[in-house]
Amino acid sequence: MKHTTLGNLDVSRLGLGTMGMSAFYTGAGTDDAESIRTIRRALDLGVTFFDTAEIYGPYVNEELLGRALGSDRGKVVVATKFGTLLHGGDGSRGLDGSAENMRISVEGSLTRLGTDHIDLYYQHRMDPGTPIEETVGALAELIEQGKIRHYGLSEAAPDTIRRAHAVHPVAALQTEYSLWSREPEAELIPLLRELGIGFVPYSPLGRGFLTGAIRSVESLDASDFRRQNPRFENLDANLRIVDVVEAVAAEAGATPAQVALAWILAQGEGIAPIPGTKRVERLEENVAADAVVLTAGQLATLSALEAPVGDRYADMSPLNR
Repeated sequence: MKHTTLGNLDVSRLGLGTMGMSAFYTGAGTDDAESIRTIRRALDLGVTFFDTAEIYGPYVNEELLGRALGSDRGKVVVATKFGTLLHGGDGSRGLDGSAENMRISVEGSLTRLGTDHIDLYYQHRMDPGTPIEETVGALAELIEQGKIRHYGLSEAAPDTIRRAHAVHPVAALQTEYSLWSREPEAELIPLLRELGIGFVPYSPLGRGFLTGAIRSVESLDASDFRRQNPRFENLDANLRIVDVVEAVAAEAGATPAQVALAWILAQGEGIAPIPGTKRVERLEENVAADAVVLTAGQLATLSALEAPVGDRYADMSPLNR
């Protein structure tokens, strides 16, 4: 597995997102044993970058990852997130980037992960009620205390990133990016390169859409988040994107998932996507994308894809701020 850097943090250039093992998607939380086998297989294949969050479950995904890593914890980079649970109240969902909320969050995450430090600690969504300078100041204190090694932001706007970076260097930005989510190319990616900040694309397979495996929302559980997602509500109109990806995959001798990941990896250094899966078979398929090299013509064909129909979320207000 090739490596890249997020700021000065060394990671495998393909990570593993563990959210779907415990939350939001069809089959979440139904087979922890297979999820643990998947994490262990990722280690075998050279994956050193694992992504979780306290809200996944909530809480149980961090516990699962910590249990799966066991004594190998020191060999990998663990990223988790805070700021979308209200620990000062009843623990319900809500945006809170205050120092008090963060301190409660980090102690819980350390315990659940079974570790004495978090390698990369993201603010999961920006809190409009807390100045980013205040949040980053508290994060810098956690770095000084050794409880976290680096910090990142998720779904932050360019001005917020600049303000945060001025207080303490941001290691990475995590934002949705894939062949059907190209928005970061306009402002975010140029800014990250200017400031030397790494980029962690989440949902690099379009929440499973780009694999070609989802041809109808009827195949998803009633509780699956994607059934209320605008892009999946417009699935028929968006299948034209999959058709192109599948055609390139046939030409390249790869799977659609591998082509979608290879396209992201071809966008330059300092980018480490975190495709998620809870199955060993899919993990092995995704990791093999590290060796897929697309031609200039194939990259151009993929880059020329039109934008999908529908927003990324039903409520876009917590994003890009």
